[in-house]
Amino acid sequence: MDEQRRHRILMVSDFFYPNFGGVENHIYSLSQCLLKLGHKVVVMTHAYGKRTGVRYMTGGLKVYYIPWKPFVMQNTLPTFYGTLPIIRTILIRERITVVHGHQAFSTLCHEALMHGRTMGYKVVFTDHSLYGFADIGSIHMNKVLQFTLADVNQAICVSHTSKENTVLRSGIPPEKVFVIPNAVDTAMFTPAKDRLSSDEIIIVIISRLVYRKGADLLVELIPEVCHKFPNVRFIVGGDGPKRVRLEEMREKHSLQDRVEMLGAVPHAQVRSVLISGHIFLNSSLTEAFCIAILEAASCGLLTVSTRVGGVPEVLPDDIVVLSEPNPINMVCAIEIAIAMLPNIDPHAMHLRMKNMYSWHDVARRTEIVYDRALRCSNENLSERLTRYLNCGAWAGKLFCLVMIVDFLIWCFLEVFQPSENIDEVPDISILGSPNEGSSQHAP
Repeated sequence: MDEQRRHRILMVSDFFYPNFGGVENHIYSLSQCLLKLGHKVVVMTHAYGKRTGVRYMTGGLKVYYIPWKPFVMQNTLPTFYGTLPIIRTILIRERITVVHGHQAFSTLCHEALMHGRTMGYKVVFTDHSLYGFADIGSIHMNKVLQFTLADVNQAICVSHTSKENTVLRSGIPPEKVFVIPNAVDTAMFTPAKDRLSSDEIIIVIISRLVYRKGADLLVELIPEVCHKFPNVRFIVGGDGPKRVRLEEMREKHSLQDRVEMLGAVPHAQVRSVLISGHIFLNSSLTEAFCIAILEAASCGLLTVSTRVGGVPEVLPDDIVVLSEPNPINMVCAIEIAIAMLPNIDPHAMHLRMKNMYSWHDVARRTEIVYDRALRCSNENLSERLTRYLNCGAWAGKLFCLVMIVDFLIWCFLEVFQPSENIDEVPDISILGSPNEGSSQHAP
């Protein structure tokens, strides 16, 4: 690859392996495909228990588990400037050209993008979630996002609905935002060799059992479906604070033999759970994209989902039944799906997913965003502060103060720890990557 087009990318998020979820899977899969395209990719996240320092994963993916512990919901405690020295060291050591932050809820992401811009790096942000505009948490998060996106070079959203949401929340110019959907590893999610018997219809649910994922909706929905369709059985995978309500519902309606609770399902076992069913049920109340329904469709399951967020953009109408997020409409949607089952060919559906969604395609499209970010003109501090001032009467002044202090701390570090005194890591082509468990000390 032409050296001028070879990017050196630092992926940053609080959410990464060994934690599992949509953001974690996105970062890992995208990084692996970018490595295959010839780019250098390094991931930075916080420490997970004893997992700290530098680790190597499949394909030679290098991961910095910096010595910051999660504070709440896998997020590190906001420090504003506490992470600047270690982020600066990593950026210089790895000769990074693009800083790519993931997830609006990640503290580490926001701080890395802020420090990256202070040091003159090009920065890209990917938003994976939808947020509202009325509750206190969303108002706070939207202001933080406005601060971060005021100075990013490019942004990525996983659906058109997500793009509209991000533009409204942050005020970022729409021309700076690209829509690049998630994808699925179809080699991992394949249908069962033999089609299941249709005598008993099994509906699979794999989700975090929390309010946002519609766990309360399931509590009302499952008894209604079991009463209306005697041949329907549920398999529920996942854990969370709402699991107790589902257990109570099962006891109350004596559905122990028709509702199987699996608890948390390791990602490696998700396929084996999916191929045991006919229909996949997604009851989320908000979703920017929803990788879970892609995985289910790749395994040949017909999907029933709530019509929320970016979900209507994900699958063609003939392999998904959409419903409003209420029990009555969801029961009707399941009835429609049961009638459609005889016409579903799992292997044909798998091939469609293979042609529609590919991480290699996501990587190539992300590569274009990096190219565009690098073509953005360099700006001095005063030019950047002008954009922060436009963020609000009082917020704009506060944002400017934060960035001025960050700039002064960076200047201080440049004087007392000059960049030329930091060893740069040589680029090594890793044919047989080190053991994933191997480690060395972080800087």
